[in-house]
Amino acid sequence: MAQIKQALVPDIGDYHDVPVIELLVQVGDRVSKDQGLATLESDKATMEVPAPFAGTVRELKVKLGDAVSEGSVVALIEADGDAQAAAAEPAAAKAEPPPKSDAPAKTEPVAAKAEPAAAQPTARETHTPPVAFSADTVLPASVPYASPSVRVFARELGVDLAQVKGGERGGRIAKADVQAFVKAALAGAAGGSATGGGLNLIAWPKVDFAKFGEIERRPLSRINKLSGANLARNWAMIPHVTQFDEADITEMETFRKRLGEEQKEVKVTPLVFLIKAVVAALQQYPAFNASLDGDELVLKKYFHIGIAVDTPDGLVVPVIRNADQKGLLALSKELAEISVKAREKKLGPADMSGGCFSISSLGGIGGTAFTPIINAPEVAILGVSKAQTKPLWNGTEFIPRLLLPLSLSYDHRVIDGAAAARFTAFLARALTDLRRLLL
Repeated sequence: MAQIKQALVPDIGDYHDVPVIELLVQVGDRVSKDQGLATLESDKATMEVPAPFAGTVRELKVKLGDAVSEGSVVALIEADGDAQAAAAEPAAAKAEPPPKSDAPAKTEPVAAKAEPAAAQPTARETHTPPVAFSADTVLPASVPYASPSVRVFARELGVDLAQVKGGERGGRIAKADVQAFVKAALAGAAGGSATGGGLNLIAWPKVDFAKFGEIERRPLSRINKLSGANLARNWAMIPHVTQFDEADITEMETFRKRLGEEQKEVKVTPLVFLIKAVVAALQQYPAFNASLDGDELVLKKYFHIGIAVDTPDGLVVPVIRNADQKGLLALSKELAEISVKAREKKLGPADMSGGCFSISSLGGIGGTAFTPIINAPEVAILGVSKAQTKPLWNGTEFIPRLLLPLSLSYDHRVIDGAAAARFTAFLARALTDLRRLLL
C-alpha cells in the first residue's frame, strides 16, 4: 500500500531562510524522481527542490514567499509502491513529524525518530527545575542571544552582536536584525557601526522625482538587493586600491584563434588564458590567495577562481574549482557550462562558494579601465577591459600590438602597492609569452 512521504529541502549549503519564488507542481500532479517541486532563490543563486521519489502530490506545505531551510517540508507525496524502497530513508528519519490534526489519519505516519514511551511526560508530571531558572545564571550577560548560524553571519559582516537588538521572542537576534543594523550603520542612522567607529553619513536624500517629469518605478531583483548590500559593505569596510597595467596579448590571440579553429566543439576565449595566468601569479604571490580572519591571514593552498557573469537579473560569480589542475580546453568547457547555468538561474550553493580570487571581464563590451570591488572575504580582484591595437616602441620603431588593460583592486590591509605592481607585471609577462606558464 502506498504511503505518504515528506519531500524535504535537501542540503543547500550554508543557507538559511531561503524564500520560495516559484511552485512547480500542484496538488494532484504526478511527479517523477528528481522532478522539481519548488524553486528557491538564495544569495545570488536559484535552485530547485527535487522530488526524492516518484508519486502523486497530496499536499503542498509551502507557498510563494515562504522562507525555508535544509530539512523543511515542501510537499507530501503519495509514493508509488515500487518507489518506496528507493525513497531516501535517512532523509525521512531527519524529517519532522507532520502537523497534528483533529481529523483521523488516513495514511501511515511519516518515519521519524520515536522517543521511548518512558520518556513521554504524563499529565501529572512536572519538570520544574530544583532551583529557580534564570538565563543570567546560565549565559553571561555579555553573550548575545543568537544561533550559531547568525553568529557566523555577523562575524562575516564584522558586526558586534552586543550592539544588535534582537527582534525575536526573548530578544533573540535573527539574521534580519543583523542586516537591519548594517543598513542603519551605512545610512548613518546608527550611533555605532560594525567596526565601532560609526560611518557618520548624512541621511539619504528624499526626492519626489515625479515633480520634474514622467517616471517609472521598477523593483530591484533579489540578486540586485543582495549584491548591492554586499558591495556597499565591501566598499565601505575594505581599503581599496587599484593598480592598472597592460598586457601585450598579440601572440596569445594568434594562438587562441588557431586553437579555436582546431577545436571546433569548444569555444576558447581569452578568459581561460587569464585564469591560467592568474593561477600562476597566485602561486608566485601567495598573499593574493588569502583571506583575513581577525588578526590572522589565512593562506590557501587551493586555487578556486570566481568568474563574474552578467545575467538579466544581475551579476553572479560562479567559481571554477582547482583551476591549477585543468588545461585550457577543460577550462573552456567548464566556463561555458557555468555561464549557461548562471543565465538560466540554475547555480547551486556549491557553484558559488569557496572562491579565492575573482575575475571581472568587460573585454567583450568595451572600456579602457575600471575599479572592480573586492569580493569579500577575498583580498583582490582582477578587472579586464577591451583589448586595443596600439603602437608600441620596440627600441627602433613603433609596431602595432594588441594590448589588454588590466585593473587589479586589492585590500591595502594585506597587500601593499609594490606587491600589487609586481603581481600585474607578472600577469602581463605571462600573457605576453605563454611559455612562462610552463615554468
